[in-house]
Amino acid sequence: MSIISIHSNPGQLITEFLTGKAYSKIAVLTDLNSEHFCYPLIKEVLPPHTVLVIPAGEEHKNLNTCQLVWKKLTDLQTDRHSLLIILGGGVPGDLGGFCAATYKRGIDFVLMPTTLLAQVDASVGGKLGIDFQQFKNHIGVFCEPAATLISPAFLATLPERELRSGFAEVIKHCLISDRAMWDTLRKKSFQEQDWNSLIAHSVNFKKSVIEKDPKEKGLRKILNFGHTVGHAVESYFLESGHRIFHGEAIAVGMIAEAFIAQKKKLLTGSEFSQISEYLKQTYPEVNLPVNRKAILEMMSQDKKNRDNKILMALTEGIGKARWDVEVSLDEIDASLDFYQSVYT
Repeated sequence: MSIISIHSNPGQLITEFLTGKAYSKIAVLTDLNSEHFCYPLIKEVLPPHTVLVIPAGEEHKNLNTCQLVWKKLTDLQTDRHSLLIILGGGVPGDLGGFCAATYKRGIDFVLMPTTLLAQVDASVGGKLGIDFQQFKNHIGVFCEPAATLISPAFLATLPERELRSGFAEVIKHCLISDRAMWDTLRKKSFQEQDWNSLIAHSVNFKKSVIEKDPKEKGLRKILNFGHTVGHAVESYFLESGHRIFHGEAIAVGMIAEAFIAQKKKLLTGSEFSQISEYLKQTYPEVNLPVNRKAILEMMSQDKKNRDNKILMALTEGIGKARWDVEVSLDEIDASLDFYQSVYT
């Protein structure tokens, strides 16, 4: 694992990282939102550098944007001794890291995640990639950054919907790893949460899993709880032009997949009620289409599948999970029926 540092002062984080290093060139890759709200928090402490700005939003996490980044790096005559600082949420992190890992067969990059979602999930673990056609993260690599520098100070720049989106991954980490932390979390509303402690908990947990299974051959698959259904729902709305936030889709996925876990006797009725009720209170309903064929078909392309079988990570009680649980399309369809009934 690469360096992961957490500090309230983002300028101090990047200054400490750069101390003693002699990069030939430094570029900062960011999107329009992060350039406006977050770049000013580190601008003054950086040595001479160039800023590369990409459009904001999941709809731009594709090869076209990669080509723009690679062209800008080439035009700047960026060599293999350069550094790319990636400032932003999950989209700049995934795409920027992918561009850095493939440019001239790889240059150093640093992740400075600015959203809760990126701080507790996307920036930890070395997964990089882009969307292809309608499939999320379909093209990508495993490659660790030189460092991941996390500052809760950036969260003050976020609108509530963005912060709430990231909270879904925090909930997921508690459900698959720590019943005591789940009990602490569920007794508080979204607005009452202690982000500093939750960020540290999520980062430490995810780091411990990835150190044991860096390439997702076994244990790391538990991190996909909620994501088989969630990614399909997210991809459906992205393709339809009515994008929803990642965490909103994962909340759908966690309710649906917890329903499946209960049906498979992996969760008790009371455990399942705790999960579904808390998610219902925290997230508004996502209005699924009447015809779910497109969503179900997207699950056939899920990266966790093997031999044309849909494989899920499911909670096994609260605080544990198991992976590679085979699930049928009929079971998934029933879980989506249940999801819609929760809000009626």
